[in-house]
Amino acid sequence: MLPAPSKTSCLPGIVVCALATVAALVVNRFVPGLSPATAAVALGAALAGAGLIREPLRPGLLFVSRRVLRAAIVLLGLQIAVPQVLALGWQALAVVAAATGLTFVLTPLAGRRLGLSPGTSLLVATGVSICGAAAIAAMHDSADSSDEDAAGALSVVVLYGSAAIVVLPLLASWLGLSHEQLGVWAGAAVHEVAQVAAIGAAGGVLATAVTVKLARVVLLAPIVAITTSLRRPPSAPARTAVAVPARTAVGGSAGSAGYGATLTRPVASPAAAPRKRPPIVPLFVAGFLAMVAVRSTGLLPPMVTGNVPAITNALMAAALFALGTGIDLRKLLKGGRVMLLGGIATGLIGTISLAGVWLLG
Repeated sequence: MLPAPSKTSCLPGIVVCALATVAALVVNRFVPGLSPATAAVALGAALAGAGLIREPLRPGLLFVSRRVLRAAIVLLGLQIAVPQVLALGWQALAVVAAATGLTFVLTPLAGRRLGLSPGTSLLVATGVSICGAAAIAAMHDSADSSDEDAAGALSVVVLYGSAAIVVLPLLASWLGLSHEQLGVWAGAAVHEVAQVAAIGAAGGVLATAVTVKLARVVLLAPIVAITTSLRRPPSAPARTAVAVPARTAVGGSAGSAGYGATLTRPVASPAAAPRKRPPIVPLFVAGFLAMVAVRSTGLLPPMVTGNVPAITNALMAAALFALGTGIDLRKLLKGGRVMLLGGIATGLIGTISLAGVWLLG
């Protein structure tokens, strides 16, 4: 196992992430529809494509993409109050459950037909069905997928989520949906919280759209936990090499070495400890659930609940900038199948949630 990077070696990468976070927040200030997370991913990919991410930055980028990311996901739970989600009513919750569940299950099947790796298909399914980049990062961290898988999935969220800000309101107007139906549809179908907020603010249904979206975010913990449980390898005893006598099939000597020659073969060692398996529920996911429970008590002061989203957005932007530096734009431009799968997944969740809004609205 490689030693953990020291604080000194992490410093350059952390500083670059901090500067990139500031830049992403400034971009979001002038372009509210472009979330800090999306801007940070794009900036990281652009710097990597320009060859500006040097080796001394890698330890700090790794630290931010793992540790800071987990902290951001835990804090995300403080934005979700279960009573507010339940107040949506069973119709809206049924639309969320159906659209999220079916998209998460069907997208990997489509990815398999397209010849994509299971890791890429899983992360695209997670990002589209739950909550965009945050969900991709959480699943990537717990399901042991590759950085290339994460890069492809992040690009899908950036592309289709940003396009939804323009396309969804136009479609809603053409289909004759009410403002309330638009809010539920946006919350149930669009990838990022900030993208949903942009649509909701423009349509006058900000509270409904964001609350429906947060109902999807609640599903992050159980879906990550179930997927981690299904994908974790079984524990197995360690194996060691022992010497055994070598015989021929007919009983003579084993070559010139004779009966006394030995061969080595791996056998299970009773005294060896079994290989450690990852936990069913990753610690940061348990922390996320704990924060949801804390927020749901209603005991947090407004000063805390009012400032948590800004802190979470900044930490998430830093982590996603670090992940974005692993995106190879040249590979993505050649990898049309990932974009096709993203389009299929986006179409699935959009169609299923729209059907639910029509049937139950």
